[in-house]
Parts: sequence; structure tokens; C-alpha cells
Amino acid sequence: MSQRKVQIPDSLRQGQFSTQEELLTIPTKKSKLYIGIPKEEAFQEKRIALAPTSIESLVSYGHHIVVESGAGEASNFSNHNFSEAGAEIAYSKETVFNANIILKVAPLTLEEIEYLKPNQIVISPIHLPTLTEEYIYRLKQKRVIALAWEYIKDESDTFPLVRTLSEMAGISSMLTAAELLSSSNNGRGVLLGGITGVPPSKVVILGAGVVAEFATKAAIGLGAEVRVFDNNIYKLMRLQKVIHQPLYTSAIIPRILARELYSADVVIGAVHSKSGRTPVIVSESMVEKMREGSVIIDVSIDQGGCFATSRLTTHDKPTFRKHGVIHYCVPNISSNVSRTASFAVSNILTPMLLKAADASSFERVIYKNAGLRHGIYIYKGSLTNSHIGQRFNIKTTNLDLLISSSS
Repeated sequence: MSQRKVQIPDSLRQGQFSTQEELLTIPTKKSKLYIGIPKEEAFQEKRIALAPTSIESLVSYGHHIVVESGAGEASNFSNHNFSEAGAEIAYSKETVFNANIILKVAPLTLEEIEYLKPNQIVISPIHLPTLTEEYIYRLKQKRVIALAWEYIKDESDTFPLVRTLSEMAGISSMLTAAELLSSSNNGRGVLLGGITGVPPSKVVILGAGVVAEFATKAAIGLGAEVRVFDNNIYKLMRLQKVIHQPLYTSAIIPRILARELYSADVVIGAVHSKSGRTPVIVSESMVEKMREGSVIIDVSIDQGGCFATSRLTTHDKPTFRKHGVIHYCVPNISSNVSRTASFAVSNILTPMLLKAADASSFERVIYKNAGLRHGIYIYKGSLTNSHIGQRFNIKTTNLDLLISSSS
């Protein structure tokens, strides 16, 4: 059987042994961030979102940062410190709000919202007790992307900004409670820690998270007797482990909690909600039966508070009395240690911003990062946080649908 040769057309053979072009991956062009940091003028806020050391790091990568004149003075950072780090010093809010990304450590004021422009990104706390329907509508009208500090997550599914500020809040709450118990503050006139022959003060802590951990360490260090309540048994187990000594712990059983509250000198509210308002754990009737001159520190007040008697206070007037009990309900408690807090916040925000710059835009990072998306509550004219929507009876839209339609 003869073999037949198949004729291959010249057109298919041409270029067979020619040098082929090498296909190279085209790197994504890194974006240069334009960040604005306005001076805080509300809530007696003394912190600043980026310390000079962080600004120096960001500027070294080519990013442009504008800081309003005097923004760091309350944290003992001068304009000279910022300009030496490479920041531009602005002498008007309009200049600062020309930036693409606005960083704040206090919620936007209604006046500041007027400076916003469509597609800007705003990263700030929201403080649920101060949130109003007008605030939400004004933000929606500006068609910005607004992220709440309280709800931003990291890769480990934790809240990094909440955690670092909670560490300071835990320690500060105990030091504040010790001061408020003194006779000069019309407290019970007792020392937080016990001395030889005199029983120590009793501290009750609601919640077993980061605030509770550091509050417990501070209280034990001062010699106080501590009781911790939380419905998450694993959190209580973790707390026992990190404290390295036996603790009185309990699930939140109203009868048992009420009994401990009646004899407590200090009660710390340290409950954190992942998406909405914190639950009210202590009723007004429980507060009525507490000791005269005892102290409540509601660290959860920035998410509504976990005491029925709590209401927002400020650093100018940090306390009020209700049923004879001293209440301290300042939302930005770490502002009392503003320099330390500013460095702590910078340490969280700087890597986040650098990662955003590695993408072609900050929005692309949001698309890919579920933790950042969790912090968004306003997206280009739409409310995306269901808790806020239910609170004000405002329609909410699923964020993933919005992102899918715009990508």
C-alpha cells in the first residue's frame, strides 16, 4: 500500500522557525494616593489619624498628604513635624477636602460634609448615639464612599482599629474609675485596690473582649477584685488564659449579674457589636439598686451603650449622676492619651493605605477586600448598613450588588 504525501500549503509553513515575540506581563500601575487630614473640631477630639512617622513612610512612596494647620497640636505634633515628614500644610478646610481620601478620628460634622465631592473616600468613626437621619441623607447626597472605623475588619476577621483603641480604653477606664471613686469627685471615697486590713474594691466587667482584658489587667494590678460577665464561654476561657490566674467569670444571667452589681464599686461596659447597636445588658432598675457613689464607665457608648441609663458625654463634661451612680460615657476615651492613640491608629491605617496604593485604585482594594467592604455604610449615594437603615427607616441596598454593577 503506497503512502500518500500530504501537501502542506506554504502559508502554514512560513514563519515556522522564526523568532517569536516574548509575551511579558504588564504590571498594574500603582496609584498615587491623595490624602487629606482635617483638624478635628468636634467631641473635644485631640487625636490625629496619621502621625508624622507614618506620613514620612507614605510620602516616601510618592503619595501626597495634606494636613490642616494645627491638626496635630493637641497630640503635641507641630506643623513643622508634619512638613518635615513631607506633608503639605493647608490653611483652609477646602484645600484639605480636595483630597481623594479623607481620614478623620472623629465623625464628620454637617459643615464638613458640605466640602465632600462625589467618589471621595471617607474613613472615620460614626458614633451611633450621635448619628442622625439628616447626617445619613447629607452623606448620600454627596455620593461618597464612607467607611466606619467600628466595622472595618482585617484578614483575621477581627476589628483592628477597634482592638488597638480598646486596649487603651481598657487601661484608661480603670484609671478613670479610680479617680471618680475619690472623695474629691464625690465618689464613694474608696481606693480601687485594697490595702492591708481593708478589703479591695469590687469591679464588674461586662464583656470579655479586648477592653475587658486590659481593664482586668489594670484592675488586678491595682489590687481590685474583678468579676467578668459574657455569654461567650470561649471568650471567658481565653481571658482566664491570658490573665494567668483564676477569675470569677459568669454567663450573663440577670439574677446573678444583679446581685454582683448591687455590691460593685465600679462597673465597666465593654460590649462590642459587629454591625449595629450594642445590646442593653443593665436595666435602669438594676442601676437604681447600685451603691450611692459607685461608678459606671460605658466604653460601649460609641455603639449606643450597654446600660439603660447611659447617655453620651464629652471630655468637657464627662460625667453625670443617675440614681446616685456616677456615669462616665465619653465615646473617644482614648483621646485623653491622644499622642499614644495617634501612633496606634497610624500603625493600623498606614499598611491599609500602602496596600491600597499597590492596586490601581482604592476602590479596587475594596472590591477584593471583604474586611474593608464590611466597614462601608454609604456607597455612592446608597445606604448599605442594614442596622442604620432599620434605625432610621431608610432603604438599604446590598453592597455586593452595587460593587458588581459598578465593576
